[in-house]
Amino acid sequence: MPRVSFTAPSLCLAFLPLLHRLLPSLPATVRDVDVPPLFRERFILSGYRPVGLSWRCYGLSLFQVHNETLNVWSHLLAAVCVALRFTAFAGPEGQGFSVDVSSLPLVLYVLSAVTYLSCSAAAHLLQSHSERSHYSLFFLDYVGVAVYQYGSALALCLYSSDAAWTQSMLGQVFLPAAALLAWFSCAACCYAKLRFRRPYPLRRKLCQVVPMGAAYLLDISPVAHRLATSPRWTSSSGLQLHFLQVVLFLLSAFFFSCPVPERFSPGRYDIVGHGHQLFHVLLSLCTLAQQEALFRDFLWRRPALVRTYGEERLLLACASFPCLTLCCAMTALAMRRRARAHLMREQR
Repeated sequence: MPRVSFTAPSLCLAFLPLLHRLLPSLPATVRDVDVPPLFRERFILSGYRPVGLSWRCYGLSLFQVHNETLNVWSHLLAAVCVALRFTAFAGPEGQGFSVDVSSLPLVLYVLSAVTYLSCSAAAHLLQSHSERSHYSLFFLDYVGVAVYQYGSALALCLYSSDAAWTQSMLGQVFLPAAALLAWFSCAACCYAKLRFRRPYPLRRKLCQVVPMGAAYLLDISPVAHRLATSPRWTSSSGLQLHFLQVVLFLLSAFFFSCPVPERFSPGRYDIVGHGHQLFHVLLSLCTLAQQEALFRDFLWRRPALVRTYGEERLLLACASFPCLTLCCAMTALAMRRRARAHLMREQR
């Protein structure tokens, strides 16, 4: 019987010193009592990265196992998948896809999805650098979420709505209301992040969940109307994907709002399986399902889109996207200045 050797191949051994130089060993993770309260999460007892390391260390911690690893990789991989899927769709599958007034909302949607996923991954990867960085990065994260909210609203309004919803009172005021709620979500989340200290009161969660919930209910209304009024939506793959993304979002909202399963067994789900990780994974899947549904809706609505809305109205709707982004960015910068002043007062 041949012997099985578990000795590493000599070629691998030759590369070990090179890998050690490129990816030097990082400080071990620590327990919750070893980091300031700002960086702690309820019922997560270990897996924290020490505060105050160099930016390089936190960048390299992308390849380290800690309690943020799955949060980072879930959104990072989702961002890559969104970009690659759009690249594939823009090829032959897009039936002559080109960036024009009818396809611009779809391009903005993809840009908004990549933005929120990338900002979230960056925030969770780098936030342990310092308290100032923690606030700044999560304010950036909230900007990304607001941008995605409005990017989704824009695409769903133009590609996924039917005539009855478009002509309704809600359809007439939809985009301005969606922009206002997206900005309000960003401002409320930034305020809640800066205003409340651990142990967080229920008001903090309400400041985050209520505006985002109201924005989602408005943004999903074109799809909800189609699901409610279409007698045979189960035979439409596009509507089935919309139904799937609604279910995934509701599940992700549950895990965002409730710290389960870690509440029932503190310390057991520190590295894999705690609620915020499940929220990230489900939200990533929701985004991928929504993107696929919008691709199908785009092919369905594209021929008549300019005739229905007119070029000027479509361009005006798309121009509101950078305006909303600018408003959210200015709000985040203002909250960042307040956070810096607050931290300076605390250090005196």
